Amino acid sequence: MEKKKPYNELGDFLRGIFPEKVQKISLNAGFTCPNRDGTKGFGGCTYCNNQTFSPDYCHTEKSITQQLEEGIRFFSRKYPEMKYLAYFQAYTNTYDATERLRRKYEEALDYPGVCGLIVGTRPDCMPDDLLRYFAELAKQTFVLVEYGVESTLDKTLRRINRGHTYAEAEEAIRRTAAAGIYTGAHLILGLPGETREEIVGHAGRISRLPLTTLKLHQLQLIRNTRMAHEFEMSPEDFHLYSVDEYIDLAVDFAERLRPDIVLERFVSQSPKELLIAPDWGLKNYEFTAKVQKRFSERATWQGRKYAAE
Repeated sequence: MEKKKPYNELGDFLRGIFPEKVQKISLNAGFTCPNRDGTKGFGGCTYCNNQTFSPDYCHTEKSITQQLEEGIRFFSRKYPEMKYLAYFQAYTNTYDATERLRRKYEEALDYPGVCGLIVGTRPDCMPDDLLRYFAELAKQTFVLVEYGVESTLDKTLRRINRGHTYAEAEEAIRRTAAAGIYTGAHLILGLPGETREEIVGHAGRISRLPLTTLKLHQLQLIRNTRMAHEFEMSPEDFHLYSVDEYIDLAVDFAERLRPDIVLERFVSQSPKELLIAPDWGLKNYEFTAKVQKRFSERATWQGRKYAAE
């Protein structure tokens, strides 16, 4: 008998939807962000340097088709039967006129082997007409809209210059899920000014929302960001978790998370040349193995301490 996993993994979720193996292909569609162009603010979130999540093939001078071609070529050598999800990742991927957005999404969906979309965006960038478009599209293909929430505390969102409130995140997630669209969120654990109790408390608040997926990652200090400068000026304002500390934090968080939410990841890995700290020297899969071991050592699982309200 197969041993029950201690948390809901993305791979299992996707295997329940697709008959074949699927892989995300990250895309940079050349969008900007309302927190950079002056609509909401300038300079963006204090932690943000978009170079940290752009693969080598993912550059704005390349078309969506070219990026998909290069990304798929990399994976198809090993898995020729694999299908792909076009992942609009960099910056705010719903921040443009709806017709121009549709053309980019549909260019991706028209590429051979692409079987769905994942669209990363901000909670304050989902107009009704675009949401209706996604709702219609979701009747025909896989669509997951992933919102950067980052924290459930407004004091933190102000501190990191996020440019939206947690109430806006709640509303966007509820509207999207009510439209029949898979809905995801992203949180950063360890943002400055948050206590350990407050960080773990995010799990209960986020569990009250109709989420399909959740991404977690540790706070990372990245070169050429405002947060890096803040750390240089006031390092006492930050607690950079060691590997073991963060593993226990992640497990504590998962224990209090609604058990049906798909926990897509626990960490993010920034390019070494951009990372200031913490540098754990671990690949994502190595860290995940340590998390799974800690679940086992503690004889616990996702949702063990979840309290439905």
